[in-house]
Amino acid sequence: MPWIIFFIVILKMLPMKYWILTATCLGVLVGCQSVPHSTAQPVALPIETTTVIANEEEAQSRPNLINFEQIKQKQHRPVVALVLGSGGARGYAHIGAIQVLEEHGIHPDFIVGTSAGSIVGALYASGKSPEQIKDIALNMKVQDVREITLRKNGFLDGSKVERFINDQIDHLPLEKMKIPLFVVATELKEGKKVVFNYGNTGQAVRASSAIPSMFIPTMIQNKEYVDGGLVSPVPVDVARQLGADIVIAVDILAQPQYTETTNMWGLFNQNINIMQQQLSRVELSHADVIIQPDLREKAHIFDVTERDRTRLAGVYATQAKLEDIEQVIRDKEEQLLVVARS
Repeated sequence: MPWIIFFIVILKMLPMKYWILTATCLGVLVGCQSVPHSTAQPVALPIETTTVIANEEEAQSRPNLINFEQIKQKQHRPVVALVLGSGGARGYAHIGAIQVLEEHGIHPDFIVGTSAGSIVGALYASGKSPEQIKDIALNMKVQDVREITLRKNGFLDGSKVERFINDQIDHLPLEKMKIPLFVVATELKEGKKVVFNYGNTGQAVRASSAIPSMFIPTMIQNKEYVDGGLVSPVPVDVARQLGADIVIAVDILAQPQYTETTNMWGLFNQNINIMQQQLSRVELSHADVIIQPDLREKAHIFDVTERDRTRLAGVYATQAKLEDIEQVIRDKEEQLLVVARS
């Protein structure tokens, strides 16, 4: 079958970062062998981004659809959202950001993640500590997440990614996360942004990180879903719609000025980088604090040293923003006190 040989040759020619771009994001997450998928696991169900806060009846049946306004009214404190953006293997930096926030007592009320951000977000929301996530990242192996299946609509099968995530979080569904988690993906037929907050966590993450033409689209209830980074690389607006007073956004998108453009693959990568930069610019302007690790393109993303170096970039960038975060929190708390007294 010559076409199979052709694809294998192409895969070998591609730098590692291209043909497993999102699967390797799971290097931030995974460290054990996959097991058969549980048939009891429900499908992931999307919620409309225009009506992300459920009505009272729906909230009772789906407990993780919280009206965060109640936190402000009852606890008199601002609602903090942590937004974790897309960015392939640069997702290791999310671990460092979470580590620093945790060390300084900054705990999000909910998490919104796209692509690589949904992967790290799923681990964190399930109750894993930054140290546990770090251990998973450093112990990950290529075969834990990579599954080549040659089809007309892609050559990487995300089913192993789905199982991998579910194994790591003990098959915890989205609505039972320790921290409410909202996973952003793209509905392929209409190119519409969707948000998952109920059902199969691994399936939602699989959808959110399925790069078109590389990963076979994720089929959920007769609809195909692909990478959320296509419509919302850093999903700040979803966090705002959910009721966040403070949005801390971690932007790990590749910076175009650091991308090699002297070859075909570099040019392809630069096209994506420029489009995502332009797409994320408006949403990032709606964040209170933007953490932007100093990240360059990595050549060996399965190298343990590179993984930890990327994580440390997240640590340093977050440390540099701590004063800003703490000041924003103080300002919002004072505003709420004034409102409560009036």
